[in-house]
Amino acid sequence: MTSSVSPSNAERILRAVEDSFERQVEFLQQLVRAPSLRGEEKAAQQIVADALVERNYAVERLGIDVEAMQGHPAFSPATIDYADAVNVLGTKVPKLGGGRSLILNAHIDVVPTADPSRWRHAPFSASRDGDWLYGRGAGDMKAGLAANIFALDAIEAAGLSLTAPVQLQSVLDEEVTGNGAAAAIARGHRADAVIIPEPTDEQLVSANSGVIKFRVTVHGVPAHPREAESGLSAIDAALKLIGVLKRLAAKWNEERERHPGFETIANPASLNIGTISGGEWLASVPFECHFEGRIGFYPGDDPHRRAAELEAFVAAAVKDDGQLALARPMIDWIGVMQGGYRMQPDCPAGAVLQEAHRLVHGREANSSYVMTCYLDAALFALHAGMPALVYGPISENIHGIDERVSLSSLKRVTQTIALFAANWCGIEG
Repeated sequence: MTSSVSPSNAERILRAVEDSFERQVEFLQQLVRAPSLRGEEKAAQQIVADALVERNYAVERLGIDVEAMQGHPAFSPATIDYADAVNVLGTKVPKLGGGRSLILNAHIDVVPTADPSRWRHAPFSASRDGDWLYGRGAGDMKAGLAANIFALDAIEAAGLSLTAPVQLQSVLDEEVTGNGAAAAIARGHRADAVIIPEPTDEQLVSANSGVIKFRVTVHGVPAHPREAESGLSAIDAALKLIGVLKRLAAKWNEERERHPGFETIANPASLNIGTISGGEWLASVPFECHFEGRIGFYPGDDPHRRAAELEAFVAAAVKDDGQLALARPMIDWIGVMQGGYRMQPDCPAGAVLQEAHRLVHGREANSSYVMTCYLDAALFALHAGMPALVYGPISENIHGIDERVSLSSLKRVTQTIALFAANWCGIEG
């Protein structure tokens, strides 16, 4: 596809990103230094809101109304009170229209840090070391949020104006439910495309997995250690049940040959048991144990059907095992319950992004990148009928120790997003 942005305008946009990049890094550091763990996003969202007000966006603070959203297909089971949590949306509508509208979406929430003493730099210090900026959320995905804002800044700094409405979204709770993006969709926010700069190593995502998240509770029979054989350890039963789920994951992994892009992935189901807690006293056979996790499946699959399949698989294992039957496993669905999506091969927005990437890199992006995780892009694709592009910077150790983002990569991604927006929306000036 040939770009509608002239070479001279493209060069002006690229140079504008370069000229403001140190300010962009400082803004990213400010965001990382505002810890935005689940339920603690308020300070970081205020930074975003202030930045958008300063740039003359019409800013909306959009809450998540659980009662109103019950039954909406983009909504997933909520496990926290959203009373004090808001998405921040900033919109600009041009005086002269005619272009294609765009949403630039990013999530503000981050996952826990594990032991901060194990980090090379403190998790929320936003320390800069050569090409890398360290910190929880630096890569996943506050760098992408900064890229969205500064990409649009660069177009204006180049003396150009977009000819279509644009909206910047900083949304909540992507890491657990996706209900922040779901709230924006339920409110009716739509565009001709959405771009989400998750950390993808400058590759365009072609497909992602559907995901369901669960909490399992098992009960044992408490007893004294002197007669432990008269009891049943809930912890032992939980571990046995985790083994059952591993067999289910292996079964789902065997389906990969039927799903293009997934056939070379060793573990597309990617069962993960993320938390476990159990027992009441170190010298008592434990009565209760809980564990939480997630499991994935393939684009096109119904998440509710997959959830029912998991429940049936567990029920069959319980029926055949006396200990598990005694443990009475109970499954609760506690987070994302959404399908995956696949980008259409002839997606016009994808072609425009490929061209923008080529202008920055001198080559096309690899569009066969499959992500075996949940992405908010699925909500826009499945429940809003929008082309959803996921493309972001090189990052390392996301959700791990010493998370970091490459600043040179972030600059290239910002330039790519800026050229994409200019070409997709159209420019004047």
